[in-house]
Amino acid sequence: MKATGKKAWSRAKKSSGGSAKKKKKFSKQIFQSKILAIATAGALISCALFFSLLAVSLGKKNYAAENAAFVFAEYVESARELAEPLLISGQTEETGNGHALAEDSPKKPSRGKLIFVIDDAGNSLFELEPFLRFSGPLTIAVLPGLPDSAEAAQRIRDAGKEALLHQPMESLGGSYPGPGAIFTGMEEDEIRSIINDNIDEIWPVAGMNNHEGSRISMDEEIMEIILTICRERDIVYLDSRTTGETVAPAAALRLDMRIGERDVFLDNDPDRESIIGYIKTGLSKAGQNGSAIMIGHTFTPGLASLLEEQYSLWITQNFTLSTVSELINGLP
Repeated sequence: MKATGKKAWSRAKKSSGGSAKKKKKFSKQIFQSKILAIATAGALISCALFFSLLAVSLGKKNYAAENAAFVFAEYVESARELAEPLLISGQTEETGNGHALAEDSPKKPSRGKLIFVIDDAGNSLFELEPFLRFSGPLTIAVLPGLPDSAEAAQRIRDAGKEALLHQPMESLGGSYPGPGAIFTGMEEDEIRSIINDNIDEIWPVAGMNNHEGSRISMDEEIMEIILTICRERDIVYLDSRTTGETVAPAAALRLDMRIGERDVFLDNDPDRESIIGYIKTGLSKAGQNGSAIMIGHTFTPGLASLLEEQYSLWITQNFTLSTVSELINGLP
């Protein structure tokens, strides 16, 4: 009996010693995590200060420095978010897993959804290609009746992006909107035939938006026909809002339909600095309203590379990217 007691006491002592070693190990991990978190935040703040001073010294016209300051300043805002998972590891002593609680820590709510739509695909497969390599969700609208329309739509789907029909419509300026267009004065049967043929040409698509179309967008009767076709084909409609007098939202309300509405054009001024400014406007709208739909074009030089360059920044800023159909259909 005495021998058994000694063995039990010995096992308890070893167990106690092992627990103490584990606690010491976890304390060391906690300390290292805190040091790394502080170092990360300090490095980001230092970078932000450096580039901010550089921007000031070179003047606002020097875009490179100014944009760098903006980028690093935004990363400073996220330094705490980077540090939190590391500091949380200090709570894992009881779990015995140095990473479990960091993974289970609550995620911050999204600051808003960003939806990027790229119009005028079908004109050039070469111009389309960089957008297909974009890392996040993207909606791309395809013009009908062009030699590369069907191929463009197929490549968009193969790349995992969302395809829309970019339906040509009559504008107030009187310019020719392209093949497969609809015009005021057309009968309903003709409008239906044209739009359904265009949809079938690049099918399957998730929705439709208007190419030009300021005159058509002001015609209540035709807009109701267009939206009814969208309902029949089970696709969404995005109003590109090429006119402030669009009646599409009112027509959708009468038909008890949800549609999307463009918030920002990205490339009215296609230079890099202007596009950055338009994107910032979109981020602000998303933060205020929960989402923002921003439209650009395949033919704008450097737009695809700029979106890719900014993508990780938006994620760090806690925005989420989505597609037109997911937004309109209320999907998370």
